[in-house]
Amino acid sequence: MTRLRARQADITTLAVDAIVNAANSSLLGGSGVDGAIHRAAGPELANECRRLSGCETGQAKLTGGHLLPARYVVHTVGPVWRGGAHGEPELLAACYRNALRVAADAGVRSIAFPAISTGAYGYPFLPAARIAIDTVCATLPQVPGINEVVFCCHSDADLAVYLQLLTFDTDLRG
Repeated sequence: MTRLRARQADITTLAVDAIVNAANSSLLGGSGVDGAIHRAAGPELANECRRLSGCETGQAKLTGGHLLPARYVVHTVGPVWRGGAHGEPELLAACYRNALRVAADAGVRSIAFPAISTGAYGYPFLPAARIAIDTVCATLPQVPGINEVVFCCHSDADLAVYLQLLTFDTDLRG
């Protein structure tokens, strides 16, 4: 059984096989988690990302981790919140699903996710966290090699939301 857990941390410091980058479509760095990952990984990450020719919303692409403790970075582009009636929930779910598939294809056993789209892209936190957990749980049976998923939270309040959601389903506790 895969262990799911939430923790408050700087995602760039986690010793997991892969971290997920809440990237912009250029994959060349930006603000928030994206900028932090690019700064911590060093300039070779941007060089590798240039060769990927960007990424569409909901899709995921893999690079090396470079100077990060994580061996890989899975870049995914979340939707910009426009009220919820423009496919945002489906696109956000696709981010988690595709990131897990790309990671599993690379042999990843442990992966950490930030709260995709909840920063500059404005997705409301609680519904985004629900989508993250539900999608990860639904996708894990299709990617049996992954044995640990960390939901990496920026604040105490974010962590409290994830911990509450994870405790509602006893099958999810790790």
